[in-house]
This record gives sequence, structure tokens and C-alpha cells, in this order.
Amino acid sequence: MQFTIVTLFPEFFDSALGCGLMAKASESGLVSFAFKNPREHTTDRHHTVDDRPYGGGPGMVMMADPLAKTLGSIQASSGKPGRILMMAPKGRPFTQAMARELAQEESVTIICGRYEGFDARLEELFSIEPVSIGDYVLNGGETAALSVIEATSRLVPGYMGHEDSGEEESFSAGLLEYPHYTRPDVYEGLAVPDVLKSGDHKRIAEWRREQALKITLHSRPDILQEAPLSSNDLEILKKEDRNRVGRNLFCALVHYPVVNKEKKSVAVSLTNLDIHDIGRCSCTYGLGGYYISTPIEDQRRMLDELLRHWVTGPGTAANPDRGEALQIIRGVGYIEDAVRDISERTGQKPLLVATSAKGAGNMSVADLRQLLAERPVLLLFGTAHGLAPQVLEECDGILRPVRYLDGYNHLSVRTAAAIIIDRILGDAL
Repeated sequence: MQFTIVTLFPEFFDSALGCGLMAKASESGLVSFAFKNPREHTTDRHHTVDDRPYGGGPGMVMMADPLAKTLGSIQASSGKPGRILMMAPKGRPFTQAMARELAQEESVTIICGRYEGFDARLEELFSIEPVSIGDYVLNGGETAALSVIEATSRLVPGYMGHEDSGEEESFSAGLLEYPHYTRPDVYEGLAVPDVLKSGDHKRIAEWRREQALKITLHSRPDILQEAPLSSNDLEILKKEDRNRVGRNLFCALVHYPVVNKEKKSVAVSLTNLDIHDIGRCSCTYGLGGYYISTPIEDQRRMLDELLRHWVTGPGTAANPDRGEALQIIRGVGYIEDAVRDISERTGQKPLLVATSAKGAGNMSVADLRQLLAERPVLLLFGTAHGLAPQVLEECDGILRPVRYLDGYNHLSVRTAAAIIIDRILGDAL
């Protein structure tokens, strides 16, 4: 397999590509490397490859002409630059699946950027695939290119020596790898699991699969979405207690103070569907609690009667699943009562986070998820036409609307609650 690397610093690759398995693969001809420096295709005595950006701004931009001539020279000399990759933050995330794709190619060209990036016209002149290895900033594309080269090369037949080695590793089967142990049997009081010393290959394989599932669930649950899972795998995953973050999330359906069409602060009546549907959603996602807030006494009495019917009354026998879901609900007069109750139950005062269908918000779902790892959060959902301004002012943050880029953003509160809770606690996160 041929890698052609377009870089201003070809010497950057000397050590990494000249040692270990990569060196052996290169010596045997399994992989080969060619380096093209855009400075060789400049015409001025300074070999200039960058210039100031049009429109102003900090830094410099790599010029289109030296890069275009470099890519043209690759086509002229070999006739097959293969897939052309550009290491760039905007690119497709590099994954094990993409490494497998690239390993099937005869040749791949990788462009390593420097400075503030590339003249955008380069992508209009050539078929270039932007690729990113992560959401962080590097000095240039060389380090990222090394990651792509190594992950791809080791999938070339013969590279690993033992053909099964590549398929036994993290991500190869859609999961993180199971833990490994070697001699001695006991180190610093820590023993190798007995199953690995049993000689029972079936039990060992089952243990390794179980460990890989658990590690993936706790460390990278997002990749489980694409992993091939059996019914037995699902049973293993369901038994794992991974819901500490979920138990830190509480929600409240606020009926006062909310605003009406005229933007006046009002109190509104409870809705049976909101009680049931948000309760079932809260139970499904393992929330710490679901509060229904109304200062109107007859509304709270109605709520109490409804809950008694389903949780301890005749409804329990008719539909025990509904009773299990609704027992998570607590009626309160005001938001402050819910805050007080959560403080008593958890020993920490919860952060208040509002939801709204208006504005841009000042908190992302990722921000909220990070907060949940440390402390309880009470998520407020407004009825009528949304939470009153005085409620929003008291909150520690406001989530961005569900469909903030679309003109129509008028979901029912129970629909919005389901979507938002899934975004915060969904299995892929």
C-alpha cells in the first residue's frame, strides 16, 4: 500500500515510520511512503507557501497554488494518488471503519495543513476528503496523519503477523477491548481472574465478551449503537448499573408561573396526558424524580387521586407498569418545594435549568450532562406558552430549544420532554 504525504515537514515522520512494526512492513514492501513538500513547487526565493487571509484576521493561510501543483505532480508521476485526504477539524471523524476502508486502497494521499488552514479553492479543484481525528487543535496535520497511517497500515494483510491480532482489538468488533493480564498470578495483592487460568476456552471467551461489553458501556456507550449485539449481550448490559447520572436528573412540569398568549403570568390546569407520558418517560430513563408543580389546591387533590388510583388503587392490578411509572411523581405547590425536596433527598441543592422554545439558550445538552456527573439538576418544563420570565431569571441555565434552527417550534410539552431527556440520557451518549 502506498502512502503519499504532502507536508512542509517530511522529517517529522522519520522516527515514527522507521521503527517497530511499521519499519518491518516498510522493509517488506507491505507499505511504502513518499513525501511531497509544497515548497518545492514555489517560484520565489523564499519558497513561500502561505499568505495573509482575505478579509483580515489572525494567522496565515496555506496558498492554493503550491498545494495544487504538488497534487498535480503526484498525478503526473504515478497517475494514481488514490483517495486524497485532508487533515482538518471540519472533516469526517476518523474511525476504525474508515481505517478498514482505506486499507483496501492501493494508494492514499494525505495533505497535512499548517497555520490557519488551506485556501478553500483547493477543495474545488480536487476531489479531497476532509478527515478529523478529534475535536482539539494541533500544530499541524502531521500528528493526525500519523494516526491515520498507523491505524490503516496495521489492517493490511501480513502487517500484524498473526492475522487474528487486528480483529481482537478495541473497536474491531464494535466494542472496546477486554482487560489483559500476564505473569505473575498475583501482583501487589491483585490476582489474575480465575477464569483466565481455568483452561476452559468457552468460559474465557464468554468472560472476555462480558468484560468488553461492560467497559464499552461505561467508557464509550456511543459506539454501542453500531455494535452487533446478541440477546445475551443485551441481558448483560441491562444488568449494569450505569444510571448514576440519570438519578441526578429531576424534572418538573410547571403550571405556575407560566405565560399565556398575551405574555401575562398565569396558572393553568393539569393535563392527564402530561402526567402519564412524562411520568413514563422519566421512569424509562431512570430519572431521580418527576415533580408536578401547581399552587392550586383542587388541582393537587386531583393529582393525588389520580396517583392513588394507579399506584396503590384499582389501576395497579389493571396496569402494574403504569403504576410503576407514576410512583416517581410528586406533587408540589411551587418550584421552591421541589428544590427543597431534592436537597433533602440528595444532600445537595440542585441546579435549576429551564427549557424554552424561544431564544438561543445559554446551555447545551453536553454542558448539562457534564453537570449531572457532579450534582443534581432540576430541569423545568413550562406549560401554556412557556415559563414566566421571573422563573427564567432564577435559573442557572436555559437549554437551547429542541428545533432552534427551524421556524416552527411548537411541540407539546410531553413531546419536548421526551426528546430532551433522550438527548441527555440516551443510550448512545
